[in-house]
Amino acid sequence: MNTNSMSVLGLTSTEEDVYRHFLRNPGTPEGEAPGAASPGERESGVRAVGRLRELRLLHGDDANTWAVDPVVAVPRLAGEQLDTAHRTMRQLVDVRPILRSLRHEGPVLGTGAPEDGAAALFRLEDLREVRARVGQLAFGARSEVLAADPCDASTPESAGYARHLDLGRLSKTVRVRVLVRATALADAGSLDRMRHLHLGGAAVRVADELSESVLVYDRHAALVPIDARDTGRGALYTEESGLVSSLVGLFERLWATATDFADLVAADTGQVARLTDTQRLVLAAMCAVSKDETGARQARMSLRTYRRHISDVLRLLGACNRAQAALLARERGWV
Repeated sequence: MNTNSMSVLGLTSTEEDVYRHFLRNPGTPEGEAPGAASPGERESGVRAVGRLRELRLLHGDDANTWAVDPVVAVPRLAGEQLDTAHRTMRQLVDVRPILRSLRHEGPVLGTGAPEDGAAALFRLEDLREVRARVGQLAFGARSEVLAADPCDASTPESAGYARHLDLGRLSKTVRVRVLVRATALADAGSLDRMRHLHLGGAAVRVADELSESVLVYDRHAALVPIDARDTGRGALYTEESGLVSSLVGLFERLWATATDFADLVAADTGQVARLTDTQRLVLAAMCAVSKDETGARQARMSLRTYRRHISDVLRLLGACNRAQAALLARERGWV
């Protein structure tokens, strides 16, 4: 009894019967296929053989026909069905074009919604809402994801907020650009995540100073934290073109002055290969002067920022103190 188990792969029951026939009877004439010799069913049998040839499931000529090995055929058909389903899901994720098209058919009474069906700004105060929206946007992304992450170290909140960087959820055609703060290089978890993204095909750059947290999808939707100091409080979501354009412009300005991750970190070991320009400046000052106040003035930054950079440099070098850091830096040729 035929249960048409291959229907999930896009085959009709007749097409599956024909395919199974040639698996059992390789090299037999095409005319011996199920239904092909019966006058009442000849048309459906011929159509089935023709489609199986189009799907590259049968090869040979009319006199000698073989079925393609299932080990080859089934994964290929499954992949094609998944691609089709994926395209359909992406279209269903964003129904705004359908709404706009239907509204053009006539006035919609009793609604005060804007024409595109979206408010200018949404507050998502529950992290589950944020993650759900991020997952939806990542799945629906078609061309580009921009992400600026100012976190110094990986936290449960930042890890959940950064699900947009799960490259497995993005189409191969989506370009991902990630901007991170240089201080994150001193955190093993953050460094490992950056390396994973880089090896996965994302473009990653490192900025000496970064305080803005931004996510932009296809340049039409964006999220920013309600509180930049505490992403656990939720996010603001917008599709308003002016706001999104401003966030894209901010990201592009930061991106233009940042350093490629590959230039700072060895791809094989994941270890920091050299310092950023600001870290190098602070290291040189630390080795040249004894007082932090003097070093901060030379580096043209606040004392607090200067000391934070020194702390990061010590962690990057694996040094216990400044004297050891200076020795290690000279061994590596950093000063």
